[in-house]
Amino acid sequence: MKLALAALITLASASLATTAQAAQPVTGRWATVDGKAIVAIAPCGKQLCGRIERIVKPTPGRAPTDIKNPDPALRSKPLVGLALLSGFEDAGDIWKGTIYDPESGKSYASKVSRNPNGTLKVQGCIAFFCKTQTWTPVR
Repeated sequence: MKLALAALITLASASLATTAQAAQPVTGRWATVDGKAIVAIAPCGKQLCGRIERIVKPTPGRAPTDIKNPDPALRSKPLVGLALLSGFEDAGDIWKGTIYDPESGKSYASKVSRNPNGTLKVQGCIAFFCKTQTWTPVR
């Protein structure tokens, strides 16, 4: 009886130690780096996505459309409403998904997490090399 109880306690302790911590929420409205745009992150089914809500600082001489998209049929699509973040799922202490860069027309593996100061750490990665941006909350 004591052996069974000890085994049960050990098993319970091990399962608590390996329980993954949920990622902090990242939903809301965020100003991208340099305040160029506001992105709204919200649930899209069981995942999270982030769409451009507003262009704050347009690039001079650039049409407000997805002109760098690799699909010519999508190049006339407006930037407002464009999904930058897609397929994000809770991966423990971070969110993982895909980020689209309308400046290059390329998509990258991405990781998103909350910084202790309330900002958002957004990374686009190729293999182990990541470019990091800090987005700030918009009220």
